[in-house]
This record gives sequence, C-alpha cells and structure tokens, in this order.
Amino acid sequence: MLLKSSAMKSPEYLLEFEIEEARRLGYEIVDRMVAYQQRLPELPVLQIGGMEHLGAALKEPMPAGPNDPMNILDRIESEIVSRTNHETHPRFFAFIPGPSNFAAALAEFLRAGYNFFAGSWLEGSGPAMVELTTLNWVRQLAGYPETAQGTFLSGGSLANLSAIVTARDHLLKREDYSRAVIYGSDQTHLSIDRALRILGFGKDQLRRLSSHDSYCLQIGELEECIAKDRRAGLQPFCVIANAGTTNTGAIDPLSEMADLCAREKLWLHADGAFGASAIFSAKGRKLLSGLERTDSFSLDPHKWLFQPFDCGILIVREGAHLRHAFQVREDEAEYLQDARNVKGEINLWDYSPELTRPFRALKVWMTLQIFGARAVEAAIDRTLELAEIAEQAIKSLPDWEIVTPAQMAILTFRYAPVNLRGGTHGARLDVMNRAIAGKMQQDAFALVLTTELKGSTVLRMCTINPRTTVEDVEKTVAALQKSAEKVLSSTAS
Repeated sequence: MLLKSSAMKSPEYLLEFEIEEARRLGYEIVDRMVAYQQRLPELPVLQIGGMEHLGAALKEPMPAGPNDPMNILDRIESEIVSRTNHETHPRFFAFIPGPSNFAAALAEFLRAGYNFFAGSWLEGSGPAMVELTTLNWVRQLAGYPETAQGTFLSGGSLANLSAIVTARDHLLKREDYSRAVIYGSDQTHLSIDRALRILGFGKDQLRRLSSHDSYCLQIGELEECIAKDRRAGLQPFCVIANAGTTNTGAIDPLSEMADLCAREKLWLHADGAFGASAIFSAKGRKLLSGLERTDSFSLDPHKWLFQPFDCGILIVREGAHLRHAFQVREDEAEYLQDARNVKGEINLWDYSPELTRPFRALKVWMTLQIFGARAVEAAIDRTLELAEIAEQAIKSLPDWEIVTPAQMAILTFRYAPVNLRGGTHGARLDVMNRAIAGKMQQDAFALVLTTELKGSTVLRMCTINPRTTVEDVEKTVAALQKSAEKVLSSTAS
C-alpha cells in the first residue's frame, strides 16, 4: 500500500498523506463536487474577477511549509470557483459550452490517481486497448473502414493541426511546401489559420471562400479556385469541410466535396470538433451524411459528448498515413527501443504529436460504459430539440428576428424592432445587440453572447447541455427581452 498507516508519520519529502487524512480529503472533495452539481442551476452563470481583487487574493509568495488541505479547498471555492464561468451550467449558451458529466469527472480522478501513461504498450497496454476500443466505436459510427486509426488529443485545434500534418506528409514533397494551397469557407475555424502558421505556411496559402446564405461552402467557387491555382503553378493539397460550424452549426456539402476531392486528388478533412459528436445520434448521422467519405475528421468529446476538458479526437481513414506523419523511429530515439520488443503491439505515441500522452480515452469509455450509447443519443437529440424550442420562443416575440434557424443545436437571432429594420439602421442594431449581450453578461442569469454574420452583429445560443430544461430556455428568452427593453430605453433617452 502506497499510503502510510495513520500510526506512522511520513517524512515530508515523500509528499504523502497519512491514510486517514487522504480518505478525509478525498471524501470531502467528492462531497463538494456533488454539492456543486446540485446547486449549479442557482449559481450565476458567470462571475468575472477584477485584476486588483484577484491579485490581492491569489498573488502571494510560494508557501515554504504545509497548509491545512481543508483551508486550501475553501480557498479554491471562495477565490477561484467564485470568479469563473460555469461551463456545465444549464443556462451557459455562449461559445460552445463544455457540459461535463460527473461520471467522466470521476474518471479524471481515477486517471490522475493511477497516473496512467497512454503512450506505449509497454507502459500502458490496458489504457492503450481502452483507447483503441473507444476510437473503434467512433470509427464505426462515422462509417469509416477498418483501415482507419485515430488518436486522442487535447482538442480540435491540435486535431486539426495533426490532420493537416498528415495530409501534407502524404501528398506533398518538401519542395512543394511553398506552392501548397489549402481551402475552406469564410466560416472555417481559426484553428486552421493557427495550424498553417505553426506549420510555416503563409496567410496567402489559405483560400477562404465565400459561403452562401446558409453559411455553407459553395462547390462551384471551390472548383474554380482550385483550377485557377493549378493554372498558376500552385499545388492544392487539402480542403477543410465544416461538419457543424461554430457560428451557425452549418454543415458543408460533404458528399459533393468528397466527389471533387476524389477527382482532384486532394485530402478532405472535416472539422467536426463541435458537430461530429452528433454521429452518436441517428438524427445526427443523417445530418452528417458524407462524413464517411472524408479522409479525416476531428471531434471534441469535451463539447457535445459531455466530457471534462480536455478531450479531442482525430480519426484518419487510412491509419498508415497518420502513423507515417508521427511515428517515433528507433534511430531517432534510441532510449525508446525497449518499448518496441513486442511484435504486433501498438504504441499510440506513433499516431500523435504527443509523446507523453494522458489517458484521455478513459472518461469517454467510462461514460459510455456507465450510461450506455442510448442515453448519449437521447442527450444529443434532446439538445437538438432545445434549440428548436428556443427558436419558437424567439419567433413569438414581435421585435426579434431569426437570422439562422436552429441547426446542430445552434440558433442565431437579433433584436430588430420593426421601425429599425432595413435602411441605415444596421449599425444601430449592431450596437443594441452587443449591449443586450453585455446586459446578459452583467446580470449573469444566462450567458448569451454575439457573433458576426456577413457584417451584422447577431446573438447566438448553443444548447448542447442535456441538463438544460425547457424552463431554462424560456426564462433565458424572457431575460433577453427584458435586457432588450432596457437597452432600447437607454438608447432612446
């Protein structure tokens, strides 16, 4: 047993608790987490601390000696938890929420407590098999062949970066890098821009093509742009398809893009960091028809699969391409040679930019084992319906308009009194909608923020928390109306 008995005093350099103290602290943490889950709906959705206040509370010399662990827990609640947003809050509708579940949180406790390593078979064969199994479930739902292989990563940014690395290494020679071109719509996530910058590509090597009224990429424009670049002596190699955009939930025409990429011999990557989790639902798989024809896709379980941060997935149709991009070769790391003694083993660090890999798969596996796939599907279907309920509630208000209808659990809309629609009032409406978002943030009952669509500021709700109630949605819409009335009154005066 690693912990000392309560009758023995451990030297401080062991960094250990006495066994009864360890139990007391562990039970206290679980009790506080359960209490937090219970009171979460009654908490303000967001509390922002000022730099001066937080500095006074937390900026301090590093402690030289021990402190009472219970006092530290109290400080975490009073000085940290009280000055943050609550991603799991049922009325957190901004950005893409992270509505974690408690089973997955306990899995994180287990992961850290056992300190699993999930890089090599030698050091973690059990974790490796759980990860391979979980990735295989995702592969099957996506309709990918058995040749596919994936990897768990920190999130969509690293997954998208890894996909582009894989596409580059498969399709380009080194001398082609300066002529390489990648394509996406004007709704493509900023993680793609960042990935290209990290890889040494210039801004001019990304083509952001205009999306049409439904905020999807236009196939004709993509085809023309590829042909133009080829005539100019450039080297197209990758197309980014959106499998549920952050702004509106739009899904690009995946099958048509797959047809084009097959003809042009281009890599088609679907950025499904937010939306691809919908494959766990029959409704979602229908919406994402064509995903099975892509060369790779990303998926963030810490979004619509209800996992704690961090947790991302990349799946590549031909796993050999992913391995080729990231394999750690024996001649490059001689100290790893003993980890390659067993034939047929899989070292997951060969499929990832991370050599030291945490066991991220455990929480997804444990969630599915405890609740089952049917419950996850029901949760996704419920959140799709919540966005539709929000849409109908907003439609019932006379001074509001829907900008993009509910799709993939995202809805955009704006406050637009009839007498201010059209003409020269666009800038004034933008200011008013930003002010409404500011008022919602200030009141902290529900968090609804803005985005920009085709030059206009709009409000946006993302309803991917299955613990959100219809009453939460209705009260949030009522709070939006109240905020709008206050904004209108203040601007009129």
